[in-house]
Amino acid sequence: MAWLNATPKPPTGSRRADPERQVSRLTRIDQLKRDKLPIPMPPNPAPHITGWLIAMGIVQPTGMGIAALGWAEIAGWQQSMCIRLSPWEANLLRTLSSAYVAESRRAESELCSAPHQVAVTQREIDVEVARLEQLLG
Repeated sequence: MAWLNATPKPPTGSRRADPERQVSRLTRIDQLKRDKLPIPMPPNPAPHITGWLIAMGIVQPTGMGIAALGWAEIAGWQQSMCIRLSPWEANLLRTLSSAYVAESRRAESELCSAPHQVAVTQREIDVEVARLEQLLG
């Protein structure tokens, strides 16, 4: 999810990274939606766990960006939702939140590949070929 929600940035020092040439950039998921491409998602063997993580907010905002959910946030969510997580579930949710933060930072690179592999569709190939033809003329 972090990779999809990231807004890719060109490598520092490249001509495309020049502030004068900056254009409005889309997140990967918004770009996929705009191009009418399927959104690649890995298998999810525990949708209830990811549902809880999303309900908790995945991450918490800080003065310098985002951070993983803290134990206090997880405990507060349990109390307010009247759900008692087992220790391994709470630990897994914290680990998933930490992984989301790490992946969101890694995914800011334009050259970052998806953390999971999916088959490339013919539609994706056609969109990339059209972009190259538009760019190269």
